[in-house]
Amino acid sequence: MNRILISTAVLALLSFSGCNIQPADSAATSAMTPVGTPIGPVPGGMPQPQGEENPYARNAVARNEGRQLFVHYNCSGCHGGHAGGGMGPSLRDQDWIYGNSDAHIFDSIAQGRANGMPSWGARIPSGEIWKLVAYITSLRTPDEPDAPEQQ
Repeated sequence: MNRILISTAVLALLSFSGCNIQPADSAATSAMTPVGTPIGPVPGGMPQPQGEENPYARNAVARNEGRQLFVHYNCSGCHGGHAGGGMGPSLRDQDWIYGNSDAHIFDSIAQGRANGMPSWGARIPSGEIWKLVAYITSLRTPDEPDAPEQQ
């Protein structure tokens, strides 16, 4: 009987002793972001990203491969079958929150954006991202592969 009381008392002391322990690293506190705090880049005047140019910018084969990658990576699941929008924004528009240059689009795919665009940079090789960019920038142009039918 005494063993049970002593064990219970020890367990109670151990459970109460951890109440005022602070997290040892910032990773634990960063998960507790207040509601309404933006995660990722904030929309607005975005400076032109510094970096290389799209090596596939004028390559018809790369645009076709970009279209295939768009389907393969299920980009259409959010952006629609021909990038006209769905759960995610239309990529056929001329107005883009984060910029519509090749470098901006690359950064949006690689780094992700607030409110739903995941970061794909760790999963999709940069060469394939550039091909996706080549396809996306061809939308609404005569060079668009597999363009939707005009109604």
